[in-house]
Amino acid sequence: MITVHDLSLTLISGAAPVNVLQNLSFQVESGESVAVVGPSGSGKTSLLMLLSGLERPSAGSIHVAGHDLSSMGEDGLARFRQQYVGIVFQNFLLLPALSAEDNVALPLELAGVSDARKRARQALIQVGLEHRLHHLPSQLSGGEQQRVAVARAFAGGPALILADEPTGNLDAATGARVMELLFALHEEHGTTLLLVTHDPALAARCQRRMRLAGGRMEDV
Repeated sequence: MITVHDLSLTLISGAAPVNVLQNLSFQVESGESVAVVGPSGSGKTSLLMLLSGLERPSAGSIHVAGHDLSSMGEDGLARFRQQYVGIVFQNFLLLPALSAEDNVALPLELAGVSDARKRARQALIQVGLEHRLHHLPSQLSGGEQQRVAVARAFAGGPALILADEPTGNLDAATGARVMELLFALHEEHGTTLLLVTHDPALAARCQRRMRLAGGRMEDV
């Protein structure tokens, strides 16, 4: 599903460049669940941005689901994300003026999916929010907002889910319920899951763990 070769990311910060990632090479198999752990500031979120095509690398190559991201323009990358990638962010990133159903349906509608509304409702029912379809984010708890975000990520049937600290803004009990849901959907749909987390217990639930530190990656 993912093949990364000699990937580097250098950012210009102040007077000197900052090497965020240095010569990373790794693979993730289709259907696998992989946790990426490491200290704050080690580049974990930057790695997810690169894998989704939201950031361009300074060097190296990224292939996801058979697509060479370096060969794509911005329009091609947008279509690639619509078709292959679902993203779950720590801060939910729901549109505040839209209902739960609208938040899930909008990316599908933008992708030209004819039954976007039906898929959005089905996804929300699957995450246990059939009674919250028409509620705004401000009317939902943090856990409910994250479940909307999970529904949005899975609604399009992506091959790859990228999750960036998906329980970081939730209390322990709510976070545990969200992660149970995320792993259940991963297994049910056969989706590849790449999960960034600081939680060792959460990382241990994945089939494989990789540690990112000092700009480099290693299996742990």
